Amino acid sequence: MILLWLILILLAGGLLAWLLGRWSSDAPRWVSLLAIVIDMVIALLLWFQTPGLISFSERSHAWLAELNLAWIPQLGISFYLAMDGLSLLLTLLTLFVGLLAVLISWNEIRERVGFFHFNLMWILAGIVGVFVALDLFLFYFFWELMLIPMYFLIALWGHENRIYAAVKFFIFTQFSGLLMLISILGFYFSHGQSTGTYTFNYNQWLETPLAGPLALWLMFGFLAAFLVKLPALPLHTWLPDAHTEAPTAGSLILAALMLKTGAYGLLRFVLPLFPEPSAQVAPWAMLLGAVGILYGAVLAFAQTDLKRLVAYTSVSHMGFVLLGVFAQNVLALQGTVMQIIAHGISTGALFILVGALQERLHTRDIRRLGGLWAVVPGMGAVALVFAMASLGLPGLGNFVAEILILMGAYQANILMTVLATVGLVLATVYSLWIMQSVFYGPNREGWSMPDLSAREWLVMGSLIAVIVWLGLYPQPVLNTARPALETMTGDGTEQLTEIGQPGAGEDETDETGADQ
Repeated sequence: MILLWLILILLAGGLLAWLLGRWSSDAPRWVSLLAIVIDMVIALLLWFQTPGLISFSERSHAWLAELNLAWIPQLGISFYLAMDGLSLLLTLLTLFVGLLAVLISWNEIRERVGFFHFNLMWILAGIVGVFVALDLFLFYFFWELMLIPMYFLIALWGHENRIYAAVKFFIFTQFSGLLMLISILGFYFSHGQSTGTYTFNYNQWLETPLAGPLALWLMFGFLAAFLVKLPALPLHTWLPDAHTEAPTAGSLILAALMLKTGAYGLLRFVLPLFPEPSAQVAPWAMLLGAVGILYGAVLAFAQTDLKRLVAYTSVSHMGFVLLGVFAQNVLALQGTVMQIIAHGISTGALFILVGALQERLHTRDIRRLGGLWAVVPGMGAVALVFAMASLGLPGLGNFVAEILILMGAYQANILMTVLATVGLVLATVYSLWIMQSVFYGPNREGWSMPDLSAREWLVMGSLIAVIVWLGLYPQPVLNTARPALETMTGDGTEQLTEIGQPGAGEDETDETGADQ
């Protein structure tokens, strides 16, 4: 029942926050904080007490926790939740970012505080549900559960053009989600006709993968939903608007979590359920990823709105995810998982910093900024750390992610790897441009403002600690995700021995590329 409790605690915390918000503006904040902390403790205990996570397990794949209850047996629908190393890591990321979202909105949100935290908690519950649902009908339910609360978060607490951004976000994600639903139903009926068993159970679908033109078309339905949420070029146009108009907590959830549900869908469903069709489209998908890396970087440099600039960096970084997924080897997939986590931390931190600046200066216009290092040196130092993370500085988590993806992609497609490497150079340009435009140069408008508060230092300090830990000691994350990832490719065992874990009978002190 541990997986059910992870979701129910968040849902109940959101409802309680909404009810208490009628009498107190502080109570919803504390209720949300407490609910997320309880969930984090449960997830961390599961991580540290489960054998085979930190040390390599010979099992090719095993669920760490599992719950399978009959729901609508006449239609083959069950309440099936399961967690492996991949979903555990993403659940921990969700809870950690959710905790920070509550803290950064502590003073920023002053109206309808209870309803705000209700929406925030239900978004987190939906995201956790996406990461652990293995009945495809239930997965679609949680996929849609994320949508409505995020719409309200943008539409009610966003900035000037919030209604336009919220509606655009809703249309893109809802329409693509409906295409995925059609594919889910198509797979359901095709599986039933071929096996005689009509079910939405993920494990049973894995046993009878489809092939031929039907499988290709069904895969496109899944791809539509996941590539829109990622987002991939040219389905990305909703993202800059949503990021720009959303409140800081909304931008943080979007960048660090909701985009990652698209990446998770590619890893969990597209590769295992459609092995042949995914291999057919892999060169084109890698091309789309490489072009997205370059396109996002160029457009980021062209922005004058600081928040929009950071939004386009997400388009660029998510191109690495697409490149890594369709390289289809374990080395690239491990880099993809690292990129999912590292991008959530680094870009989430940049959005928090932009929100802090806007709250103090009431502007995001880069042309009006400059010379802020002398005014807020603490904020400048933190921004420098995450600007360096964004460009892939060695010693920080993004470097480990991108180097693993490039090494894995090189085995699959050299040309796409070269194009992606050019994107790293462009990332250096826009990262340094952020620092130069905002924190260096003359303070032309005479800005004066307070530096980071103790609460903000707590948030930023925790983010710095995580991004440095990922950069210096990524092995626990790589080991935790490995048993799940090796089932997604045909060359798992050979690749695992190459990237940091000894094979049978080998010296365990050997160092490899991933350790370095």
